[in-house]
Amino acid sequence: MSVTTPQIQAPRTESGLLSTRPVWLVGILATLAGAVVTEAFALVARAAGVPMEAASPGAEEAAEIPVGGFFGGVLFWSVAGIVLAVVLARRAERPARTFTVTTVALTALSLAGPAVAPHTATSTQIVLAASHVVAAAVIVPLLARRLAHVRR
Repeated sequence: MSVTTPQIQAPRTESGLLSTRPVWLVGILATLAGAVVTEAFALVARAAGVPMEAASPGAEEAAEIPVGGFFGGVLFWSVAGIVLAVVLARRAERPARTFTVTTVALTALSLAGPAVAPHTATSTQIVLAASHVVAAAVIVPLLARRLAHVRR
């Protein structure tokens, strides 16, 4: 007859790259991933025949969106998101929730830009708006997951 002793298990904790790296580094990695995915999305749209020409408000005509333009746009605009994440990690009571709510609201607000882009084909406006959602869908969850591990 064999006697077994009960095993006491320690609570499981999630570990890995996201929970052990600085928030700013996770932000940079998430941004690079989001930029690559968004540029790939734009390349597929371009290959499908969507004209990649858009105009800013007040412009007389649409200008070509170059290959790499989506990648660069994601990098540029994500700087503000990384700064927001770092500040929330240091000051917010619930940084992951605050970051998620704020960035989802800002992403929704960003959809207005493509919607009102003058001299821009509707198909291009749709791709531009969708690209905002694609970038956010990659970047926001990665940073929010990291922020969930912030300890004070």
